[in-house]
Amino acid sequence: MTEEDIKNLASWKPNDVPQTDVPYIPSRVLLQDFTGVPAVVDIAAIRSAMERLGGEPKDINPFIPADLVIDHSVQTDCYGSSKVISYNEKLEFQRNRERYELLHWAQSP
Repeated sequence: MTEEDIKNLASWKPNDVPQTDVPYIPSRVLLQDFTGVPAVVDIAAIRSAMERLGGEPKDINPFIPADLVIDHSVQTDCYGSSKVISYNEKLEFQRNRERYELLHWAQSP
């Protein structure tokens, strides 16, 4: 980031269309499952297309590390026991096996 970038940012006006970009690159991205899973599916499709075109699918990877949080699909079938976590997780992975297989595949370059 340069001094000019700082001046451009400091002189930003909400109603004006900016003429320059702010050179910002995050060090990490956090995605929740509603938007993250479709992003992973998109990457899978691009990798598949790359392979069909004779390229190397492993070359298709996010530039910025990303963490994906899967939380809304977990159901509670059992409660009140010291074994509830492993029991509920087992059922979660059985119910959503294809989703987790895709996510497991996608996390490796």
